[in-house]
Amino acid sequence: MNDTPRLPGLRLADADALVNSALGVAAERGFPPLAVAVLDVAGEVIALRRADGGMPMTSRIAVAKARTALLTLRPSGALELPGAIVGSIQHLYDGDYVPFAGGVLVTDGDVVLGAAGASGGHAREDDEAVRTAVQRWQEDLLRRDPG
Repeated sequence: MNDTPRLPGLRLADADALVNSALGVAAERGFPPLAVAVLDVAGEVIALRRADGGMPMTSRIAVAKARTALLTLRPSGALELPGAIVGSIQHLYDGDYVPFAGGVLVTDGDVVLGAAGASGGHAREDDEAVRTAVQRWQEDLLRRDPG
């Protein structure tokens, strides 16, 4: 038996399912190769994968977009701020604030369990891949536990 406590929220199997789903959405829809990250509620990476042919920098951007969703408690592209404020926030969070679409919260009802982020396509493609993956995961969660 393991006496180490764990944070509430996503498990590795959940994170793997979300990453695989988002990469699958990207492939189905003909998006460029994406990197997809899933983070826990503390903002730490649970799972991160980059599709074959994806640019190396997309991995860090995917993580930063997911962290941005956690920091703002809304999708990463949903908070419009003046450039000077964005620069200050980016400095405060060592570059882990990326105010472009592609980072979303992973929730169960109104409870935040973590976040997912994608990078490698246009921001709308990154966003579509992770939003669709989260929606499918939430639907599966409801099927498993309808009450």
